Amino acid sequence: MEIVLRLIWAFLIGGAFCVIAQILIDKTKLTPARILVSFVVAGVLLGALGLYRPLADFAGAGATTPLTGFGYLIYKGVREAVDQRGLIGAFTGGLSAAAGGTAAALVFGLVAAAICRGGKPRS
Repeated sequence: MEIVLRLIWAFLIGGAFCVIAQILIDKTKLTPARILVSFVVAGVLLGALGLYRPLADFAGAGATTPLTGFGYLIYKGVREAVDQRGLIGAFTGGLSAAAGGTAAALVFGLVAAAICRGGKPRS
């Protein structure tokens, strides 16, 4: 029963992020790209303030999968790298922390592009 409850909370928290993004798209003149970047920055800021970890612990994938989770991952990587390597970690930590997910996205995108046939562009 506990796993079902965790899944429900993950769905609700992840859905709340989607609702916020949809409201921003519908009610503001912000472009989707700016909203997505804002979510990443919000994840970094909430991580730096110590507010994102409790949310991620509570909601699991509902908080770590959206773009705010990506921002939090970058924050964690930078923080750990700065603790280990000093100032140079501020430049390398985010890249090394997100490298696995980024590489997977590139590989899966390449596989999907090789398997699926794209439509002919409209003129």
